[in-house]
Amino acid sequence: MFDLGAVQAALRDQQLDGWLLYDFRGLNVLARRVVGLPADTFLSRRWFYYVPALGEPRKLVHQIEPHALDFLPGPRQQYLRWQELEAGVGALVQGARRIAMEYVPRNANPYVSRVDAGTIELVRSFGAAVVPSGDLVQLFEACWDDDQWAMHLEAARHTRSAFDVAFGFIAAGVRAGKAIRETDVQQTILDHFKKNNLTCDHPPICAVGPHSGDPHYGPVKGQDAVIRANDFVLIDLWAKCDRPRAVYSDLTRVAFVGRDVPPKIREVFDVVRRARDAGIARVKSAFAAGDTLLGWEVDKATRDVIDQAGYGAYFCHRTGHSIGQEVHGNGANMDGLETREERRVMRRTCFSIEPGIYLPEFGVRSEVDVFVDKDGTVHVTGGEPQTEVAALV
Repeated sequence: MFDLGAVQAALRDQQLDGWLLYDFRGLNVLARRVVGLPADTFLSRRWFYYVPALGEPRKLVHQIEPHALDFLPGPRQQYLRWQELEAGVGALVQGARRIAMEYVPRNANPYVSRVDAGTIELVRSFGAAVVPSGDLVQLFEACWDDDQWAMHLEAARHTRSAFDVAFGFIAAGVRAGKAIRETDVQQTILDHFKKNNLTCDHPPICAVGPHSGDPHYGPVKGQDAVIRANDFVLIDLWAKCDRPRAVYSDLTRVAFVGRDVPPKIREVFDVVRRARDAGIARVKSAFAAGDTLLGWEVDKATRDVIDQAGYGAYFCHRTGHSIGQEVHGNGANMDGLETREERRVMRRTCFSIEPGIYLPEFGVRSEVDVFVDKDGTVHVTGGEPQTEVAALV
């Protein structure tokens, strides 16, 4: 539910004159989430909702859809002609100097930058400076309440136990001489989720040998690999409780189908483990000291470990992503590679830390979820982080 008082307090705290929320045909999912527009609501015309730091919010809607924002506080103005739309935007932002919108200069962060350049130009033509709304979005879209935190912990218990089920299924099948395929493991995990009332947006990853060296590999029935003795296996899985407003748990673990894990695999895993733990330590030290922490700084902490070990060229994705009602949420990512994430790591937000090294013959990723609670205590969820490659015998 839209909390006007909280939004206006945040605007004043960030020394902003207002927040102009805008959408056209669902292009700005962030604005829709912040105002509380139901996901299945389709609006065919542009709408604007301006929230000043002080005073009454105002709406601008098309005559065809006059009631589009009736659930929000504040009076509405209607437009029909394009000239009326432009004049209406000018009236919304009149007198404002600094306005937040879902925009980032040079599109440096496409996760936040959802408003088209033409609309930004229109707003600027009325004398307002447009600044990124990324941290505002986090406050009102990415921060969890107590119920969501509890649902995450419930999901984390079952996602953690899914590895025991999956690795046990592999070990038993290989010992029995069965042809266990990647998609068989995938289905075993999905069955476990269903049994425990979890849901996911797309199936988990089971990647064997060279397939694990592809960070976004997904097994396809009929084209997937058979898992045999002395194979290396990576499993990446994510799920949430099958309830409204539930949030995800997202974890990755690795195993070797045999008693003696090869030295090269152990070496690479150890580098990844140390990188993961360096990222966790960076978050904990910042919140313990009361320091502001930006997403790119967490990425740097993990990436430095892998770079120094000589594997930097094989760490080809960001360290982590925001986690929310979607597995890739709308808060700060732990990223200094694909973007320079300047958003703050905030209390009551969750994100993954998942460094990886991807070689042609195999790839190692170790993924945990990190939640910072309202008091600044840092929680690593999904059980104890993996400390060695699991040996499936």
